[in-house]
Amino acid sequence: MRTTTAAALLGLCGALSIPVVAESGSGWETVQPGGETRCADGSPYRFYVRRADSERVMLFFNGGGACWSAETCDPAANPADGRFLYRMAAGADWGNDPRQLGGAFDLDNPENPFRDWTQVFAAYCTGDVHLGTADHTYTTADGGELVIAHRGRINAQAVLEYTYGAFPAARTLLVSGASAGAISSPYFAAEVAGHYPDAQVIQFAGGGGGYRMPPPESLWRNWSVFRDLPEWLQAQDYREDTTGLVDWYLAAAAAYPAIRFHQYDNAYDQVQDMFQGLLGYPAPLLPGLDANRAELEKALPHFRSYTAPGTFHTLLRYPELYSRETSGVRALDWVRDLAAGKVVDNIHCDASCGQPNSEADSRATTAAAPEGV
Repeated sequence: MRTTTAAALLGLCGALSIPVVAESGSGWETVQPGGETRCADGSPYRFYVRRADSERVMLFFNGGGACWSAETCDPAANPADGRFLYRMAAGADWGNDPRQLGGAFDLDNPENPFRDWTQVFAAYCTGDVHLGTADHTYTTADGGELVIAHRGRINAQAVLEYTYGAFPAARTLLVSGASAGAISSPYFAAEVAGHYPDAQVIQFAGGGGGYRMPPPESLWRNWSVFRDLPEWLQAQDYREDTTGLVDWYLAAAAAYPAIRFHQYDNAYDQVQDMFQGLLGYPAPLLPGLDANRAELEKALPHFRSYTAPGTFHTLLRYPELYSRETSGVRALDWVRDLAAGKVVDNIHCDASCGQPNSEADSRATTAAAPEGV
């Protein structure tokens, strides 16, 4: 297996061409940054921007699966409901267009707490939880070669650089992510906090808090995650063999302690359960989720969480943002308050967590599952 850097990231953004912006007619702009950005299959990367209040910016890192081996990266070997374990392109038919989503992107809903915010939607199509920095060649079962452009961090850096230039006066920034984007959202919250030292930076992750396992060294290595790290992370000496998923929170908080961190998860999230098994650590999700929560609550004074019953996956992309309620607290109200900078309570379903057998949840999760991590 071989790894090729994307020109040593070229300063992560130095080779970006001037973005090509297309007006969508719906308030959203499509940005294709060019340069070294790519999707997994080599196709062009694009992301979306909706301009509103330039002092309040919601950055959203989309989800869409992951791959880390020939077995998981080969589309021919891993169809899932007509798709794959990861998104290979950034087109609308891959769930990467916010105009097709609900929840925080439903601009017709008067309850939407982000209707008046500027929104930047970072599409996801690289199979590396937005953290990869290089192309990797996998050897398939028949001896062939499969090249995957794990350029998630290069793509994300293009999104960040665009945001920095377009909204320099932002005062409140919500750095959010779903599934794969949930895992890397604390990293990007730290990046944003470093650029906006006087702003309030709030992190929110949906559908990524339940993975309880040793550091996934082979994933970090195949994705070249620890190449060209930013100074704030280099100084903490994180490495491939020592960095677990919880550590992204610990590292971000150590560098920028003012960030407020938040997680939303369902107790029996079927997508997280599936991927934890694929990674070789099958186990009931809720005990690991609770253990991760306890670790973060002990280490981070600004960490809060919401654990809902059921098997659903993520929150902000779906109408469930408006219908979920746990222990008498609507998920919508919890999200609205944290986005406003308020200190929210930890919410946990406890006895009401029940079992992963809700028919409504099963239907919802089946619809969401192809989007993966």
